[in-house]
Amino acid sequence: MTEIIWYGRGGQGAFTAAKLLGAAYSLNGDFYYSLAFPSFGPERRGAPVRAFTKLDAKSILDRSETEKADYIVILDETLYSDPLKNLLKLGGRIIVNTKHKISDEVYSFDGSSISDSLHLPTVNTVMLGAISEISGIVTIENLNDAIESYMPVRIQDKNKQATIAVKEAFR
Repeated sequence: MTEIIWYGRGGQGAFTAAKLLGAAYSLNGDFYYSLAFPSFGPERRGAPVRAFTKLDAKSILDRSETEKADYIVILDETLYSDPLKNLLKLGGRIIVNTKHKISDEVYSFDGSSISDSLHLPTVNTVMLGAISEISGIVTIENLNDAIESYMPVRIQDKNKQATIAVKEAFR
């Protein structure tokens, strides 16, 4: 099973990104199962939020929070701390939305610049594109199919542009 933990702040779309990744994975066919769910305290904009995505080739029965992840995606760099490395499985990766290099062990990606250039209020679909490019779990095309299936029509185009911009940034 592939497990992803998302860290963000209320209103940044961490749970939306977790759901979209699961949907994109599930759209691959009959033996692609996903589960996405949030974990947060008092609901308020700006409060820390965690979300989880679980992906597997068989039904996912474990609905508990992920203890060891293959990937940790951080939408707000202020939520990064070195102890998060202890939550990774062997070979796992942390991807942080930041303009600054954190360390050789952490993948720093400036998602905010792409988000700002597209006038998106959040960086979630940009970081969704980043995990797609870094992990290969799903393709950008899978993500865009999920965006079309699960996001309101009025915001689909900009969010699809975000994932495409990430793909171009990795070239």
